[in-house]
Amino acid sequence: MRFRKRVMEAIFFLGMMGLTFWIIFHGQKPGVLFRELRDMKAGALVGSVVLALFFVAAEGSMIYILLHAMEGTSSLWRCIQYSYIGFFYSGITPSATGGQPMQLYYMKKDGNELSKSSIVLMTVALLYKLVLVLVGLGLLIFSFSFLQERLGRYLMLYFLGLFLNILLVVLILGAMFCPGVLYGIYSRVESGLIRLRLLKESESRTAKVRQFFEEYHEAVNWLKEHPAHVLLVIGLTFIQRSSLFVLTYLVYLGFGLSGAPAWEVIVLQASVYIAVDMLPLPGAQGITEWMYRSVFQGIFTGGYLVPSMLVSRGINFYFLLLISMGFAVSQIGQRSGKKVLDTKEKNIV
Repeated sequence: MRFRKRVMEAIFFLGMMGLTFWIIFHGQKPGVLFRELRDMKAGALVGSVVLALFFVAAEGSMIYILLHAMEGTSSLWRCIQYSYIGFFYSGITPSATGGQPMQLYYMKKDGNELSKSSIVLMTVALLYKLVLVLVGLGLLIFSFSFLQERLGRYLMLYFLGLFLNILLVVLILGAMFCPGVLYGIYSRVESGLIRLRLLKESESRTAKVRQFFEEYHEAVNWLKEHPAHVLLVIGLTFIQRSSLFVLTYLVYLGFGLSGAPAWEVIVLQASVYIAVDMLPLPGAQGITEWMYRSVFQGIFTGGYLVPSMLVSRGINFYFLLLISMGFAVSQIGQRSGKKVLDTKEKNIV
């Protein structure tokens, strides 16, 4: 069943990738596109790659800070590897649901306590969403007219993305501070769905949900006891999120364009990110590219709209996905190699 699920996820991911490439290259002349891509300055390209790598590595630094505050055993480099592994599995699964379970698996495998590892990942996830919500609300307060003008029909998608992020933050905070209330609501909803025969009874599901609320509640006490660590991670999270927004402006400069101030490009990229972040698509493929072409058409002029999307999206998602896949595959290879060695040792004994 698990193998079948993985195959279906792979087919869905590849299908979305094919659709995305069709969106990008439809109506484009390869020769013209290649000539425009060659206009990209090498320095800006290298800087964009560095920002993208920093984006993933920064999460590993946050994991390291929180994990070692809880007396974890993993090194900084290993925590950065957790981050890349998480990026890969998040990128190929709908709603980025596959990242944290795989991170948790390897953290536990490396000797870190499961409960503490869970709290670390929950805290990182909460602060990530919290920063995204604060950025989204800040854009509405200070740049609403600009967003209304530039996003056009995608403004409602921005509201939806912001609402879903706010809802998730509220649910996580509720699980932390009022686990009994939320679990009671869940139990009543579950019972109603079972009576309507829309859901089957499952003790394992109920146990997992109860454990979910209990673990989040445990995180509260830790957060209260380590406010300095929390503030540090919030600051790092803001810098981390901003790195991808700045990356698009670096691409803008790399093509030798001028006229649009830095804040416009950064705000537009942030709005795209917030709009698509919670959509149930692997890596938000397709909709991100579609929205990018609409939102940035007045920024990347002179035929540089599609080339800029290829560079910025190619670096901040597809390039990172390939790098992350390398980390994920290496872990699978190490695990397989260990199994072979263990088998040989048993045969020798």
